[in-house]
Amino acid sequence: MADDGRTRIIPGRTPESAAMLADVKRAMAITARLNRLTFNDAGEVRALFSELIGKKVDDSVLLVPPFYATGGAGMRIGRNVFINQNCTFYDLGGLDIADDVMIGPNVSLITSGHPLEPSRRRGFTTARPIVIERNVWIAAGATVVGGVTVGENSVVAAGSVVTRDVPPNMLVGGNPARVIRSIAE
Repeated sequence: MADDGRTRIIPGRTPESAAMLADVKRAMAITARLNRLTFNDAGEVRALFSELIGKKVDDSVLLVPPFYATGGAGMRIGRNVFINQNCTFYDLGGLDIADDVMIGPNVSLITSGHPLEPSRRRGFTTARPIVIERNVWIAAGATVVGGVTVGENSVVAAGSVVTRDVPPNMLVGGNPARVIRSIAE
């Protein structure tokens, strides 16, 4: 794997991997409490989400349970962000969501993975950041993988798998996602 300076490698059976597991257990406990709430409990949802990420989220943030996460400390969430139900955020590599982002139901933002080679697959976890810039819409069922930046104002079509950076003001779709057209006004 090429090291672009943004890849984090966590070897198995180390203090760092033990800390990662502790973060996962903490996140699962918090999200279990969050997932008992409803759409009408927006203030309580924000409070638990703030506890999950370790900083207060803006009152304009709306998250619809259920929601799943494997950490929290690696997330930064801007203002006026909407996260629809049944989303999964793996933030080990860092997850930066800017202002005015809309995230549809069943979206997965996955910053971590494993080596492809079977003999190395369980040996370590790799993690790369995801950056979602201002005013992006990620439609239902899309997956964005680590190392990707989705540019300002862009739209990720439903069901897409984003494996490369998305330029600003573009509609992307497919698996792997490719540019369909510009959406600049």
